[in-house]
Amino acid sequence: MKKILFVFFILSFSSSLFADDNKKEIDKLFIQLKSALNFENSKKIEDKIWDLWTTHPSKNNLTKLLADGSSAMMDNKLDAAYDKFTEAIKLDPNWAEAWNKRATVLYLMGKYKRSQADIDKVLELEKRHFGALSGQGLVQTALKNYQKALDSYIKAHKIHPHMKSPLIMMEKLQLKIMSESI
Repeated sequence: MKKILFVFFILSFSSSLFADDNKKEIDKLFIQLKSALNFENSKKIEDKIWDLWTTHPSKNNLTKLLADGSSAMMDNKLDAAYDKFTEAIKLDPNWAEAWNKRATVLYLMGKYKRSQADIDKVLELEKRHFGALSGQGLVQTALKNYQKALDSYIKAHKIHPHMKSPLIMMEKLQLKIMSESI
């Protein structure tokens, strides 16, 4: 029994170390992202962040589950993708990327309010998630909450200054808001 408890303790401890290393690496990358000199450099840093976000820090089976859900989503099997992401959330409700992927599939299903609820959870877990902030911009645009959409893109742009979609959408939304106020 003592051996089992010891093994459990070691596994829990090493899992915690992986999560800490992951967080430190992401923190370092976000500093680099903000100070990147151009789009090409920022894209390389962004790719590293996405790699860390989509790789569970301690459970390979969750990484695979997320990848399987992403493949289903790419194949337009949205219900299957939703189920995979929901399972990942149940297994680790503190993994922001599982929530983000489910928010994406809910958006694709046209379930905007539910998508927004998942985005809220992503941003609670990782406030710098520029992907979730851009997704929130899409959701709020679909809901015709143009100022909220604009605010989301502004936040995404502050975090990831070279990301192209916020810049494009910020301009379009500012024009839309101005045309509706006249």
